[in-house]
Amino acid sequence: QVQLVESGGGLVQPGGSLRLSCAASGSIFSINAMGWYRQASGKQRELVAIISSGGRSNYADSVKGRFTISIDNTKNTVYLQMNSLKPEDTAVYYCYADLYPGPTHHLEVWGQGTLVTVSS
Repeated sequence: QVQLVESGGGLVQPGGSLRLSCAASGSIFSINAMGWYRQASGKQRELVAIISSGGRSNYADSVKGRFTISIDNTKNTVYLQMNSLKPEDTAVYYCYADLYPGPTHHLEVWGQGTLVTVSS
């Protein structure tokens, strides 16, 4: 059983910063990639940022230059540093992991979501 536990969401004013964390726990043989998706009210879930265990990252155009994703392979933890936040960043942010619980067992896992609200 693999679980993703997120933390760091909350209420922040426009222009402010937040840091999200997501730790993977359980039976983990290796991790291909971890990332963050978000879903705003009435909209589809979208990719925010994703990073491979080797450190290669991709970002949504809407967050480039403002958000930074990083991974700590020793802790199976991914971080999302969010700066210059805008009201349109308001959403539930979901952690995602592409991993192997065993040598031949591939799994995609989602966290429960953490709410980020950007408002004055």
